[in-house]
Amino acid sequence: MKSTAPGPAGVDQVMGDHHMDPMIIMARLLPKVVAPLIKKLLVRPGPGAFLVNRPLRIRGLVSFRGEHRTLQERDVRRIAAKLVDRAVTPLPGATGAELERPVAPDEDPAVADALFRTLWALGDIDLEIVQNARLEAAELARRLRHAAPDAARGLTGDGTELHGILLDTAALHILEFFTRLSGFTTRTLVENRHALGRLDDAVGALAARLPSRSAEDAAFEARYAHDTAVLHNHLTIFGIDLAHSPDSWPLDAAYLGLRCEAEPAAADRGGPPEPAVPAEHALSGRRRILVRGVAGSGKTTLLQWLAVATARGELPASLRPALYGRVPFLLPVRRFARRGLPSPGDFLAAVGYPGAEAQPPGWADRVLRAGRALLLIDGVDEAPEDERERLRRKLRDWTALYPGNVWIVTSRPSAVRADWLTADGFAELSLAPMSREDIAAFIQRWHRAAAQPDPDDLDRLPHYERTLLNAVRITRDLGRLATNPLMCGMLCALHRDRRGYLPDGRKELYEAALSMLLERRDRERAMVPTDGIDLPRQPKIQLLQKLAHWMLVNGHSEMDRKVAVDTLAQHLPAIPDAARQGGAEEVYRHLLNRTGLLREPAPGTVDFVHRTFQDFLAARATVQRHDFGLLLNHAHLSEWEDVIRMAVALARPDECAALLNGLLAPRPGIRAAEARHRKLLAAACVEHATELDPEVRQRVRRFTRDMVRPGTVAGARALGWIGPIVLEMLPEPAEVSDGEAYLLAVTATSIADDMAIDYLTGLRKRAYHDVRAQLAGAWRRYDTARYAREIIAHLDPDGLFFPVADAEELHALRELGGRPCLQVAGEFTAAELIDGIVPADGLVRLWLAYDLGTSMEWLAAFPRLEELWVSRRLPPVTGVPDGIRVIEL
Repeated sequence: MKSTAPGPAGVDQVMGDHHMDPMIIMARLLPKVVAPLIKKLLVRPGPGAFLVNRPLRIRGLVSFRGEHRTLQERDVRRIAAKLVDRAVTPLPGATGAELERPVAPDEDPAVADALFRTLWALGDIDLEIVQNARLEAAELARRLRHAAPDAARGLTGDGTELHGILLDTAALHILEFFTRLSGFTTRTLVENRHALGRLDDAVGALAARLPSRSAEDAAFEARYAHDTAVLHNHLTIFGIDLAHSPDSWPLDAAYLGLRCEAEPAAADRGGPPEPAVPAEHALSGRRRILVRGVAGSGKTTLLQWLAVATARGELPASLRPALYGRVPFLLPVRRFARRGLPSPGDFLAAVGYPGAEAQPPGWADRVLRAGRALLLIDGVDEAPEDERERLRRKLRDWTALYPGNVWIVTSRPSAVRADWLTADGFAELSLAPMSREDIAAFIQRWHRAAAQPDPDDLDRLPHYERTLLNAVRITRDLGRLATNPLMCGMLCALHRDRRGYLPDGRKELYEAALSMLLERRDRERAMVPTDGIDLPRQPKIQLLQKLAHWMLVNGHSEMDRKVAVDTLAQHLPAIPDAARQGGAEEVYRHLLNRTGLLREPAPGTVDFVHRTFQDFLAARATVQRHDFGLLLNHAHLSEWEDVIRMAVALARPDECAALLNGLLAPRPGIRAAEARHRKLLAAACVEHATELDPEVRQRVRRFTRDMVRPGTVAGARALGWIGPIVLEMLPEPAEVSDGEAYLLAVTATSIADDMAIDYLTGLRKRAYHDVRAQLAGAWRRYDTARYAREIIAHLDPDGLFFPVADAEELHALRELGGRPCLQVAGEFTAAELIDGIVPADGLVRLWLAYDLGTSMEWLAAFPRLEELWVSRRLPPVTGVPDGIRVIEL
């Protein structure tokens, strides 16, 4: 859509098809223009209205309410209209993109009306000024939005965006007004110095974004935002028929919201632990974050979603204050692992952005120096171990050189040590394993997406969906496998492909996936070869293994296309089925186009669609070559962990024994921590061995028994990746101190297998609060009814919060007679809580970890409720009944 209106000097203002740059709008809203208008909405307190001696409330200073009324409704409407007019009018001398209108002229009145109704809500906010002065402007704007929830209803997307910018700007000036009231005493100013510092930072960050950019920069930035949203707005849904359906789906249709939990260093601060929360809530309010996640847990998908949402300006409310208007740079470490982080000017070329050569000289550097960038650095584990320290130093230098930007870094858990970036101001989060509800939601969404291109599937897929949901719920091995999006996708695809039959273990799962992709799909659909090449499954696997093995040995996650073709050419003579059908170039194209396992992420490079497939095929190649010495030489490196575990699953019994004994044997030249890592890896491998000499199994347990008594929370959690075998090695709970019992509880609850319940029963009678809190917070990982019966029912409830995340858990607590302290860790409605918390007069403390709305009048249904705990990231609550103390965490 294009609309025109006469400009101030006969110049037409043009509203293009792309979103107006918010920085241009804010540049028009200069403080000297906005401050006098906002100042009219407020009055100064009279003599004696000192904030310390007598509370002064916001609504007492609103100029259109109370005793000092100086404005009428029509006056406030005029102020709102003037603010809108300032936002849509170009500055003198503006050119190019700076002349554009954020909304069509006929929407100006609607935006002005929405802004009026939001500002009018100032008179309804009943907060003390001292309390309000501690707020950030974004929180004040959020309170106004909640006070007038329907104000912006009916606006277009552009109108809503403009309304949000105007409201955020007004909130800055309102807060600035409050901080300058003469009634603040010295003591009050000292109390609020941190809030004022944050305000100065906010104003400074805004000022850094305001300088007018050239039309060339603005035009390229609009193009880059559009391209980023297009290039990254897709997810591959594993296993869909590539011949008759798309191999990917829109991110906003297929993305499953991921959940994060605090790393041990952040969680080990005393008090009840925070539950795992949606990633957008966990990331909000943070500018530097390291996100850890196991293979397939969705790290890359999370960064894709952040890049697309930021580029589109379609951010959830919790992320809008920090990310709105930023320029996202998604930087996969695998693309430059050997060369190190590229300079800003080379960002786009390094990731293969097709329009990199069109960026104005110095553009990326200007974005970073203005503090407007969102840096998404994906996969630290993809860099060789000896390069990671150099990467960390580069991050330290850049965060100091380019302040004000947002940095999000991802890694597999064991690739970097705990607190790897903490000294540089990075918070650490972990992607949580998928809960039962997450798994069910993924399966349902997968089947809906799979049915969209093929209406005939509408009859069959509901049956597959129901049977798979039931199988994952009741089959232990499947439940253990389906804890991350990659594994869930593979299970869905195989279940559909095999008409309801599923393999049992991880090795069988990957073998079946390869069979489905490399052989059965094309054959069973009677497809005619499209490229003149028709290879059986085994030659395809052999060739793919050569590429995976090259990447493993050379420490790469991708390879040059030419190197891939040369590698195939080297091995083709030994594989006659492939050699007689074409040359290396033709075979390469066939593997790329028909296997579903390879892709070209950028011109001239090739990688596997997921690192896990690369590791599995590399393990197969190594076992076939009997190159167990190669594995043992690299067993202390985190990036070889999955390869070695899969090699044990693939090897013959005598080879398994030799490999495990080699992991336990002393090895000259390695550090003590590396030796410990090798022994723990041996323990992790045992459960993957199909057949193993009992003496070797006992030897592994003997060597590792004393190593499973962790001394830190981080160490206790790290044992969880080994799996259920650890439960057999842990000491008897009755024989340890309270502190060690807590660490053992952390280890056992990190193992998402119902076998852990048997061990946890030995800890359920402990009076130590930390042990009880750890056990109470873990039941989302296990069968609800059994965990409630065998663990929850036996925990002393004194001072202990019991988290509830779904209706089944709420019902289980009701069956146990209720509990006095509840932590709402799921998205319930107020009506569901009123109906589900029984007995109502038994609830004494309630902790809300999710947004149930800001008005808390419904809490009157719980007559003995004394305390309401509210997570800091949630909107402020109002209407709390008298007698209930509000505690903000």
